[in-house]
Amino acid sequence: MTMRYVRAISSGIASAALAAAVVPASAQDADEGVPYWVSTRKDTANMRVGPGREYRISWTYTRKGVPMKVLRVMGGWRLVEDPDGARGWMLAQFLSRDHTGVVKGSITAMRENKDGTGRLLWRVAPGVMGKIGDCKAGWCSFDVDGRKGYIKAATVWGAGQP
Repeated sequence: MTMRYVRAISSGIASAALAAAVVPASAQDADEGVPYWVSTRKDTANMRVGPGREYRISWTYTRKGVPMKVLRVMGGWRLVEDPDGARGWMLAQFLSRDHTGVVKGSITAMRENKDGTGRLLWRVAPGVMGKIGDCKAGWCSFDVDGRKGYIKAATVWGAGQP
């Protein structure tokens, strides 16, 4: 149950710099409500260096549910950031408002109660993705393929405010 997405091209730094440079100042007017969390809607989704199909693909994600943070909105395109910090543009139709997250750091405990008490349900490895529910007092509900419990918000990329 590890995170499985594939990066197609390794020029992420140049892609992110180019993506940031192609957004006109007027596009920022459409950015009300950003940043916010989304996830990939399809099993295959392309991230591009600019907001259009004519821009080259910088990454290809091969798993549904990869968490992303939307940083800007420009028409039907979203400037997103993935859990590894790569930034680029994706069509909104390939993104879902489903709130997912990925465990970061080291193996972490999934507990029975929302305050982190109760019995240990599972140990969750880095890279495991799951659906994030309510987050309160530093703990979030977390669902990994039907295995539900509570996990420390600090151990999940995608938890809390974007």
